[in-house]
Amino acid sequence: MERLHKILQNPIYSKQFLLLQEAEKDREFCRHTMEHFLDVARLMYIYNLEEGTGIEKELIYAAALLHDIGRYEQMAKGTPHDLAGVRMAEEILGTCGFSQEEIIRIQEAIRSHRSVQEECSDHLQRFLYRADKMSRDCFCCPSKERCNWPAKKKNTVIEY
Repeated sequence: MERLHKILQNPIYSKQFLLLQEAEKDREFCRHTMEHFLDVARLMYIYNLEEGTGIEKELIYAAALLHDIGRYEQMAKGTPHDLAGVRMAEEILGTCGFSQEEIIRIQEAIRSHRSVQEECSDHLQRFLYRADKMSRDCFCCPSKERCNWPAKKKNTVIEY
């Protein structure tokens, strides 16, 4: 997991993560914290084990750590966070020992994490989409009535 530690130590990642934490510190709704990133990674890894797809753990965790890293740019400049994240992922992953093939695969998962369909044949993309949604505890959120997430995306019950 050495490459994952390099992601966390990368200056671009560190800066964007801190900017995001500061920007969301008073956010009422779901925040994009390290807990969220790790919840997503762990869910993805469970899906990987359950379906026996054999995706390397580092790819799963890298995609999860990076999937929302473009959120601050979306707040500051209006760039969709998936597109900002794809761009940042290339810069970050390139310095952390990931191959070009791995970078492209992670970028595709980040690019599609807001809209990929459950029938998608790429497991990394499908797992990221599903885990990102399932990591949210809408069923017990005190702000659920004020949340603007579409009802079909909200987790109103515990699912497994």
